[in-house]
Amino acid sequence: MDLATAREEYSRGGLSEADLAPDPVVMFERWYVEARTAGVREPNAMVVSTTDSDGAPSSRFVLLKSFDADGFVFYTNQASRKGRALAADPRIALLFPWHDLERQVRVEGTAVPLPRAEVAAYFAQRPRGSQLGAWASHQSEVVAGRGELDEAYAAAEARFAGQDVPVPGDWGGYRVVPTSVEFWQGRIGRMHDRLVYVRNRDAWTTHRLAP
Repeated sequence: MDLATAREEYSRGGLSEADLAPDPVVMFERWYVEARTAGVREPNAMVVSTTDSDGAPSSRFVLLKSFDADGFVFYTNQASRKGRALAADPRIALLFPWHDLERQVRVEGTAVPLPRAEVAAYFAQRPRGSQLGAWASHQSEVVAGRGELDEAYAAAEARFAGQDVPVPGDWGGYRVVPTSVEFWQGRIGRMHDRLVYVRNRDAWTTHRLAP
């Protein structure tokens, strides 16, 4: 397998300072809509990177569930590896890899736990199967095999038969309050456009980075 020659030229377009919206959330919304319109599969899928108490990094895909001027929201089991890492160090990085558009968005910031009322409101509108799965899976823990997971799911089904599924105590969410948001557009010759918003107190400044 010759990976050394595996490459594509990025030629769909460019990104100039004049293209930028006044703030990164408006710019993100613009690019997100374009990704969804272009048929990018699960454009809200993002790579979430954390570090644990020993400084060891880890990354995984998580689905973005909302965003606004206050930040980017996702939900997870807070007893999972990512949850334990964020309890030790709330600094976090997000990456949206929109390959079909030769784009990526990188977010760095701080993860703030969501209020329980907000978590409960979101959990209540999840599909019932996902609600039961949240009870059945102790995320990131070692299990004996698939059978153990299936049994735990069946037990959750039986436990909550005929009633609403409540929020598990260790299930919650985070709002990532960004300190920087980078918009990356591929260009020919690997001379990519990288424009980054950096928070300066309550204002944003923008910079161009070398590719």
